[in-house]
Amino acid sequence: MVRLVIFGFVILTVVYACLFFYSRSVRRAKLESWYEDSDKTEDFDTYVANGMRDYDSSLRPKLLWGVYIVPILTICMIIYLTNFA
Repeated sequence: MVRLVIFGFVILTVVYACLFFYSRSVRRAKLESWYEDSDKTEDFDTYVANGMRDYDSSLRPKLLWGVYIVPILTICMIIYLTNFA
């Protein structure tokens, strides 16, 4: 059982890392595109850094924690319903 938990945690960590880096790269690409369309009142690096800082404090990166929460709660619910309901 312990091996299953550890293996599951490793898989969820890999999935989380892939989604994390993909989400950040998509946001960075959007910021770069928005910079090209903007009036360019600030430096490119500053614009992207400020945008990424705003992104890091937004809700979307926090939703990625659902990669851990949803499967664990689902498994716990299945075990509970199988044994006690």
